[in-house]
Amino acid sequence: MPNFRQLPMSVSWRHLQLLRRQTYFGVVKMSSSNTSQKSIIAVCQMRATDNKEENLETCRNLVASAKQFNAQMVFLPEACDYIAKNKNQTIEMSEDISNGPTINAFKVLATQHQVWLSLGGIHEKVDEKTVRNVHVLLNPDGQVVARYAKLHLFDVDYKEGNVFLKESSYCKPGDEVVPPVPTPVGNIGLSICYDLRFPELSTRLRMQGADVLTYPSAFTFATGAAHWEPLLRARAIESQCYVVAAAQCGAHSEKRSSWGHAMIVDPWGSVIAQCSDGVGVAVAEINHDMLRKTRLSMPVLQHRRNDVYPSLKPTTLSLIDDKVEPECFQFGQVTVKGSGIFAKTNLSMAFTNKKCVVPGHVLVAPLRCVSRMSELTPEEVSDLFKLVHEVLPIVEKTYEGTSVTVVVQDGTDAGQSIRHVHVHILPRRRGDYLNNDDIYRDLAKHDKEDSTVGQWRTEEEMASEALMLRTEFKKSSS
Repeated sequence: MPNFRQLPMSVSWRHLQLLRRQTYFGVVKMSSSNTSQKSIIAVCQMRATDNKEENLETCRNLVASAKQFNAQMVFLPEACDYIAKNKNQTIEMSEDISNGPTINAFKVLATQHQVWLSLGGIHEKVDEKTVRNVHVLLNPDGQVVARYAKLHLFDVDYKEGNVFLKESSYCKPGDEVVPPVPTPVGNIGLSICYDLRFPELSTRLRMQGADVLTYPSAFTFATGAAHWEPLLRARAIESQCYVVAAAQCGAHSEKRSSWGHAMIVDPWGSVIAQCSDGVGVAVAEINHDMLRKTRLSMPVLQHRRNDVYPSLKPTTLSLIDDKVEPECFQFGQVTVKGSGIFAKTNLSMAFTNKKCVVPGHVLVAPLRCVSRMSELTPEEVSDLFKLVHEVLPIVEKTYEGTSVTVVVQDGTDAGQSIRHVHVHILPRRRGDYLNNDDIYRDLAKHDKEDSTVGQWRTEEEMASEALMLRTEFKKSSS
């Protein structure tokens, strides 16, 4: 087995200050100066009851503790809002999660601490008889960037372990796999608890570009003791992803207890951080170098026999409808409106430009925000240039070009002004420049405020162009 460094840490509120002085990440002592550029995450463990305000206060303390370790993203467990005593109470306590008091409190929490929050499972009110178990992702501005409804419902009668639950009697299942969400710590794949037992879901998320798989849970004590760690490690090993599993623990009521042992598992299957039996936080680093090395040394995704099981083939180009969700995508230090995107895959996007050097000057970028090509995974590089390959003929034809200039400015000293890898695609015509290579001079200065190259365009103009290019994509694919 390769000698990958482990990052052990288990933190409770009571021992937080002591551990701040004793804990190491690999061989580097944790401090604000040497962790600011690392992808630090925190997985939480709690004991929810039917008291929403007490549960919320527990979550506040957990997030505050995680923030002291410079965590950029904090993962809370399934049912972090409440665990009721019975089915009727579960339905009665559910809320609207678009603008209900509980979700709004979590939005404030994310904003207050400037962290990404994974709310592992919120009870969404569907109607008077039904709820939906929804995993919600919030960014540091308190915006909902993704929501996933639990696909697999826990209907189990395990008499030997005194476990009987029928989630389908009050919960409506989801009906889609949500593509991995780009975040500062990597592409996050969303799932919930019982989903852990279905490897097809983790395989699909990995094929869609996941770096981190999440399994926020309220595992029963009996099933957790037998299966919790083996399943989490198996999902990490087979997908070559980090696995983050926030957990409920202890007795929630007279009839229900949870196993606990929230943990983070690395792509080699090693448990690198774990909570004990009580309420607390465990913190670790997402090591993207290790992630790449693991996948390069054993490229299981390339070895998959998709000719034998074609249902798991990776999806590629997705044609964009007039309504694009989410509304905005992060592009370095700015955002890209969904209305300006004309083609998108699970890992990349093609969109219209705010200021064009020549008509039809468009951009293609990875969904995950990284500044240098070397930071992309092999899957992201392959997907990025596959999309470039598909965009080229569409743009050239639409703008009646005879050639195309393709440019990547990799780093600030190469002229990169937006700190996000992106490919410039510029359709060319004979004679469009007296000196053909002068286009590179204009490209270097076109987006400067005082530049006279091109004109700044409105969102409406960019959206109109994107709609035209979407139409051309649909024609070419039909």
